[in-house]
Amino acid sequence: MNPMNTVAIIPARGGSKGILRKNIKELCGKPLIAYIIEAALKVEELDRVIVSTEDNEIAATAKKYGAEVPFIRPEELTEDETPTLPVLQHAVKYLEEKEKYKPDIVVLLYATSPLLRAERVTEAVKKLKEGGFDSVLSVVEDRGHYWIEKGDKYERVYPKDPKNRQFERPLFKETGAFYLCRRELLIEENTMVGGKIGFLKMEKAETIDIDEPLDFEIAEFFMKRRENGKD
Repeated sequence: MNPMNTVAIIPARGGSKGILRKNIKELCGKPLIAYIIEAALKVEELDRVIVSTEDNEIAATAKKYGAEVPFIRPEELTEDETPTLPVLQHAVKYLEEKEKYKPDIVVLLYATSPLLRAERVTEAVKKLKEGGFDSVLSVVEDRGHYWIEKGDKYERVYPKDPKNRQFERPLFKETGAFYLCRRELLIEENTMVGGKIGFLKMEKAETIDIDEPLDFEIAEFFMKRRENGKD
């Protein structure tokens, strides 16, 4: 069997509404983006770790910690409203057209997931390959009760027939820690999630997403626990 080219792509814009310069803001002595780069570089199943950015300071930081920055992201892909999909497609097409490198599997990682372990990414890549999946994503079990507002009333959405917690079927919530897909799904079907979909169940503590200042404090707490061997 021919080896499958597997590339990790880390999108990292310079602009950030919630936290100024979030992707390179210091967390426990290192810029935020350093953690996901270091984790990705430990994954033997990844051939390349690439950061997509329009920002020269982020590019320099990414290179310092071992990631590739083979291009500067085009300005039209740097707006707040720009979805991730075209950013990934641009990166893949650049690699194919400029470097003649064709990825078989694309792994989307985020700088905002500093607690993600390399072992989990390894597990996800193996799951996609060995399970014959077209896409794999990280999820957590969610046994919450949910309602929606309808006019001046509220309507229960899930579960429709509440039971004791241990008897209810859980929902699965995307964590956003990582998404994996085959190249054909991304480029030809224009999506990251589709075909035969696989879930990798995660613990909430390892899927903390840095979105607001309080998240930095939470991440720092769990990092210190990990350093002290408590996690």
